[in-house]
Amino acid sequence: MRIAVGGFQHETNTFAPSKADFAAFAQADSWPSLQRGPALLDTFRGMNIPVAGFIDAAQAAGHELVPLVWCSATPSAHVTEDAFERITGMLIDDLKAAGSIDAVYLDLHGAMVCDHFDDGEGEILARVRHVVGSKIPIVASLDLHANVTEKMVANADALIAYRTYPHVDMVETGARAAAHLDAIFAGLPRQAKALRKIDYLIPLTAQCTLTEPAAHLYRALGNFDGAVLGNGRVSSISLTTGFPPADIKDCSPSIIAYGDTEAAAAEAADKIAAAVLASEKDFREKLWQPREAVAYAIANSAANGGPIILADTQDNPGAGGNGDTVGVLAELLAQNAQRAALGVLFDPESAAQAAEAGEGAHVRLKLGAKTGGADEKPIDAEFDVVKITDGEFLATGPFYGGSRMSLGVTARLRHGGVEIVVASRKAQCADQQMLRHIGIDPTRLAILVVKSSVHFRADFGPLAREVLVVESPGPNTADLAKLHYKHLRKGVRVMPEGKAFA
Repeated sequence: MRIAVGGFQHETNTFAPSKADFAAFAQADSWPSLQRGPALLDTFRGMNIPVAGFIDAAQAAGHELVPLVWCSATPSAHVTEDAFERITGMLIDDLKAAGSIDAVYLDLHGAMVCDHFDDGEGEILARVRHVVGSKIPIVASLDLHANVTEKMVANADALIAYRTYPHVDMVETGARAAAHLDAIFAGLPRQAKALRKIDYLIPLTAQCTLTEPAAHLYRALGNFDGAVLGNGRVSSISLTTGFPPADIKDCSPSIIAYGDTEAAAAEAADKIAAAVLASEKDFREKLWQPREAVAYAIANSAANGGPIILADTQDNPGAGGNGDTVGVLAELLAQNAQRAALGVLFDPESAAQAAEAGEGAHVRLKLGAKTGGADEKPIDAEFDVVKITDGEFLATGPFYGGSRMSLGVTARLRHGGVEIVVASRKAQCADQQMLRHIGIDPTRLAILVVKSSVHFRADFGPLAREVLVVESPGPNTADLAKLHYKHLRKGVRVMPEGKAFA
């Protein structure tokens, strides 16, 4: 068959300080730059990303792939109208120029909010549907954090989401999307759909599928693959735990099920929804304040056995933070922490100053706290410039693995017993090579601060003696009750077992 392939990914934190313009999608960062045309089919080979899994599986099945456009940008505030319209325009133009096709596959996120649309993916799918008509199947992969809408479900034949957080199954998800299309080509009848929305929000750090209660919920999800319920078979089911810092009506966990009959899809969706509702109380977790977290880590660190990891979740660039707040770093310095490191701090100005001074120099910097939106001041101090790199390296961990990362000019700075990796581009610290490429061995640290919420657990988790989730200032608010929501649908509880939005 002849399948058009494209993708447009953004996870929007409507409370974040910076928007995603066209340049944010055009540049390389943690993922490749905007791809258009034949290069799209080769760029992603070996990467843990859905489009790579789809391409490999579809080509192995003998299908002809027609490349459209693919791009992503680091999570941030809204996608600008200019960026959305330019990129979607490219995708639609290429689709119209593709000629006769048998299907469309799109690598989407599911939590895109634009300046002019709350439902970015719903609009993309609707425009694609308008071009191809009602009979051509459209299948899309989604992130586990998607805020799924009725418009998305209505305009796709199947939405298939990741089942792990950290997202180590992105390739597998793309392959599952390809398998679903193959089933359609083989005669799978037009599937009935069921969408269930859950009326409470789950903080990102509590959504980790390595820990309870998400772990058992996703194990249960697998039991419905291909299950026969009543008078029909379930072809696909997904649970998306949602992206909570998105102030839109459809923000919340969702279940999307597909089956040969409405009854089969509905029963599968209802059973998973009931399990999620029964687990509500178990999604609450402890949050540490910076001072107590650093003091605990210093008191409990050891000469060996791996670092205590402090997750600076509220400044996570993977959730809309800019990666440049200094609340935890200030505590490391104030409490004279030893064998400690922080990664990755976004500060192009300081990275450039350190590079100009050169390795071995001592340089006075006003570090961090320039764009992160937190009410704090930069750290004004002398730093040793230990090493400078161009920020280009191959990621090797389970999450970013295979991605050629591009952090721009990157500096390894030292102040006392604390080292800081300072980059010129925002990136979530979720791969050991982000430290190792600049000479820091995480296994030799006593304390490691990562600007990440959960993805770090895939590569750093096996090294950690303990993990503390820290509530330091930043736009990815961990206690959702502290966010000033205005547009949630009525009745949604803003925290598990919390107050309902009115």
